[in-house]
Amino acid sequence: MRRHHLPFLATALPLAVCVLLGGAGAAVRGADPPARAFPFFALCMDTHDAKKRDLPQQAEMLKDLGYDGAGHLWLDKVPERLQTLDAAGLKLFQVYVRLDIAPGQKQPYDPRLKDILPLLKGRDTMLAILVGGGKPSDTAGDERAVALLREMADLAQPHGVKLALYPHVSDWLEKVDDAVRVARKVDRPNVGVMFNLCHFLKVDDEKNIAPLLKSAGPLLVAVSINGSDRAADLRAGKGKWIVPLDEGSFDMLGLLRTLREVGYKGPVGLQCYGIGGDARDHLARSMAAWRQLNERLARGS
Repeated sequence: MRRHHLPFLATALPLAVCVLLGGAGAAVRGADPPARAFPFFALCMDTHDAKKRDLPQQAEMLKDLGYDGAGHLWLDKVPERLQTLDAAGLKLFQVYVRLDIAPGQKQPYDPRLKDILPLLKGRDTMLAILVGGGKPSDTAGDERAVALLREMADLAQPHGVKLALYPHVSDWLEKVDDAVRVARKVDRPNVGVMFNLCHFLKVDDEKNIAPLLKSAGPLLVAVSINGSDRAADLRAGKGKWIVPLDEGSFDMLGLLRTLREVGYKGPVGLQCYGIGGDARDHLARSMAAWRQLNERLARGS
């Protein structure tokens, strides 16, 4: 309630009544969204969007739906992504980059990275690094991977950019413990690891989530989630893998509680890869589910 609308209340009524009436006004306007435990952004929301929205339309959509920003796939159109997110008051959380550690690879990562990094300075934007070029989890690739990641980390450091090692099913860097092992060997302050629920569920057991997140400790700098069925069903070749947050049998609230218990305070990305139809529809459903999860997390239910 605004004081200038009813100026007599300040003197004619006790403060307690003013507070009560103010609360009633808030109820009429509609409750504010619950406070979020983590910044929340969307990634790969454009890859299968039936509406084929351009970058300005994507930024407008994310703002309307209440997302904090976006991730960006590969290095094409990064300047335009930044411009459109800036115009909407949103943040670019991550840019995804491939690294190929195969022996003899003359261009292991996109050479445009040197030109992109200055654009990210001061934005707290991460590079999410997918690492291929070898058999999954094969430690024989560690030496070359470490050398290349140190090179990339040293390029990124003057611009204040972190690297998040991105475990991806069937890649050389496939599992969370691969990322933790390699990040420790790289031993750079701007290199950490990312936990990706969809890829984890394909290669590991749910009982290992809490121990892995605890073992990552301060190296854990990013997380992505999505609606999904349980790991056992996925590995048996059945069940839903990447769907909106309001679908699937996976215990999402349990994961958020674990993140809070291990002291994680970084961003959470919504993985949308492969979800068809109008992106606005499934993003709206996921945001509604996200708000419900945060309400339950806040009240401990």
